[in-house]
Amino acid sequence: MSNKLIGQNYTTPDLVAKVTGKAKYAEDFRVDGMLFCKLLLSCVPHGRVVRIDASRALAMPGVKGILTADELPAPADVVTDLGQRIPANTKGERALTNEPLYQGEPILAIAAVDELTAAEAIEKVDITWEHLPFVVDPLVSLRPDGPNPRLEGNIWGRPKPPAQGQPPAPPAIETLKWTAADFAEYDLGKLPMGKTPDEWSYGDLDAGFKNATLVLDETFVTPNTSHQTLEPRTAMAYWQNGKLYIHCSTQSVVQTVGSMSRWLHLDAKDIVLVSEYTGGGFGSKATGTITAMIPALLSKKLNAPVMMRIDRETEHYIGGARPGMHGRLKVGFASDGRITALDMFVINENGPYEPQGDTGQAGTQVSLLYQPQAMRWRGVSVLTNTPPRRAQSQPGGMQGIVLMEPILAKASRKLNVDQVAIHRVNAPEGKATFGRPNPRGERPHATSAFVKEALDRGAEQFKWSERKTQGGKRQGSKVRGYGVATSSFVAGSTGYDGLFVIKPDGRMQIQSGIGNLGTQSMSDCHRVSAEMVGIPWEKVDVVWGHTGRNLPWSCVSGGSQTTHAHTRAAHAAGADAVRKLQEIAAKTHGGSPDAYKVANERVSGPGGSMTLAQAAQKAIELGGKYDGHELPENINAVTKASATALAGQGLMGVARDAYPRDGQTHSYVAAFAEVEVDLETGKYHIVDYLAVTDVGTIIHPRALGGQVLGRSMLGIGHAIGQHWVYDQNYGVALARRFHHNKPPTILDAPQRMAWSALDIADPETPVGARGIGEPPVAAGCCAVLNALSDAVGDEAFRRAPVMAGTLLAALDAGKPVQEPLTAHI
Repeated sequence: MSNKLIGQNYTTPDLVAKVTGKAKYAEDFRVDGMLFCKLLLSCVPHGRVVRIDASRALAMPGVKGILTADELPAPADVVTDLGQRIPANTKGERALTNEPLYQGEPILAIAAVDELTAAEAIEKVDITWEHLPFVVDPLVSLRPDGPNPRLEGNIWGRPKPPAQGQPPAPPAIETLKWTAADFAEYDLGKLPMGKTPDEWSYGDLDAGFKNATLVLDETFVTPNTSHQTLEPRTAMAYWQNGKLYIHCSTQSVVQTVGSMSRWLHLDAKDIVLVSEYTGGGFGSKATGTITAMIPALLSKKLNAPVMMRIDRETEHYIGGARPGMHGRLKVGFASDGRITALDMFVINENGPYEPQGDTGQAGTQVSLLYQPQAMRWRGVSVLTNTPPRRAQSQPGGMQGIVLMEPILAKASRKLNVDQVAIHRVNAPEGKATFGRPNPRGERPHATSAFVKEALDRGAEQFKWSERKTQGGKRQGSKVRGYGVATSSFVAGSTGYDGLFVIKPDGRMQIQSGIGNLGTQSMSDCHRVSAEMVGIPWEKVDVVWGHTGRNLPWSCVSGGSQTTHAHTRAAHAAGADAVRKLQEIAAKTHGGSPDAYKVANERVSGPGGSMTLAQAAQKAIELGGKYDGHELPENINAVTKASATALAGQGLMGVARDAYPRDGQTHSYVAAFAEVEVDLETGKYHIVDYLAVTDVGTIIHPRALGGQVLGRSMLGIGHAIGQHWVYDQNYGVALARRFHHNKPPTILDAPQRMAWSALDIADPETPVGARGIGEPPVAAGCCAVLNALSDAVGDEAFRRAPVMAGTLLAALDAGKPVQEPLTAHI
């Protein structure tokens, strides 16, 4: 029987509000007596506040108060669901600071009756600074006499193993310097490879290189890029009856309560978080942003609601960014293009705060996507005095794949192996192994992979065999190129809860703790439950975006995990409801519960049938587990509290995802691109783009297509223009707004864009669905880069993005002309 909801398009519950302007984002809320606060940002890349004189500011009419770093709570320990205490990282990012580690870091906040008054007050604050050493280029910091970005050092060391029965210690900042000999090849454009704090390997690397037909040793650099979310991280807060009410921009509604609880030292039950609509996050708002505590603290101090509205330049500083990555990869290929050995060395630019996982994830995803027969990975994440780095769609995986794909394209031409063929021969399939071996030499494996099928589908749909022959052929001043790329990333987690109530009026109320950041997963996932109990979507009400409305324990809305995690949770809750409906029907009409079927808003069996509305009324009469007065032991405490509040309203479906899973869940994309380059100007445009996804079962086609093409555009931006520029001597940003950083616009979009999906169910999840938010990013970037090299040759660029001016200069010179290794140019 075909699904009525799963795999079908529909009108999402937030659509009308968005297109009519009725959707309310954080800055749209107003409360009587509300004050406005503005932030004073550091003008130095690294310094210490010696003295603050705010007397002139506080004397202004309309100014109500100030908040400084000295008034912030100390960083708090984290207690996990299992009761494990994780000590606070006292060196992590803070909302306000007296030792700024980058230009633009917030120092203090002033609240006033309106924004203009607050902004004018900020200008009247006098600060005396002690200037401290700074560095914005990770390679400069690694030199023998290079400055450290923090007084304690320039890298995060690996945490020491905890003592027996003790919690793990937070990582410590250490100093790492390389020798002059390590930098011997720097001026040749080859990445230095000194000592690193971390490495892993498998297979016989030496034999792999010895047996290779072709060995390439290449250096490539990826850009640092701001998240550029259309909605900045504005927040508004007030207190009522001892509870904090906070409206903020976050990707994850339920999970952000934990962040606020930790930052403010509040019990989670005393926090009500509202975030019904979020204007993008891309990983930077995964569980909120620490600056959201500022209006909460000011509101408590001044006994008035406080709005902190963030402008675009401030967003550039505090909003976070994807870390740029320097990589040097030595790769051995057999005559058919199979990778026999891969030696991967990466330097990740970490920014000044929490250690980012991009460094390790780069190696993990490369090992999965290209399945080298032998591999060594080495990496170091270096601190710099630039804004904080945060996860950005496909964190680490994107950079690692961008380092690798140009090498694969170059090898295809040197070996005379088709681009599709060289990707296909290295593609993962089935339960492919990947990553770091454990102490027993065992490596993790994927739940499934159908990358070869995606390549085959894409080659046919793109008409690859017909078009590739035109690559590099000049027609007048124009030349076209064709590129192929594959991409992968993690795509699902497990163990979360589903919760809904079927009411006596026959309607179904689904509680969704998923954030609404534009991906539609906050409603898409729950269609699984409605499908299972046979209720049409027009009779479903979804409650989301407000933790005061009894939401269940839900995953972080990031890392492409939501679709996988919450179709599983929705399936578990649906199965719970179906069983209860069968039991109620059997109690009412007699016979075995297994003899009753749930479909088309009825429960039917040999003894008779009843509507779901009648069954819901019967559930209230029976009480106990049927209407939520008795709950499963294994659901999260958050879900228990919410379900308890909903008990007695109808038949409750509530359950934790406890389904087995063999392997780690990943999704994949194969992308194809055609570009046209004007050899007289260096200007190029993307003629055609196709992305084919291996993402499991399709839940919502329109949302899937939006994610695939939208995230492909994010990746394309990294190829064609988006990047940071910093002054190396003064440590200040030269690109702080959209028109400086150059995120892609509609004018940069390919003339033709299309997507397709295999729709092959993942065997390790009951619905078969995986997430898709991440893999299109590297696919979009690398398909364009590989098409460019197909058009103009392999010696035109060694870093991304590829701009028209530098491309033209490289074509004239016959070699790359950009500084090969300097960061932020």
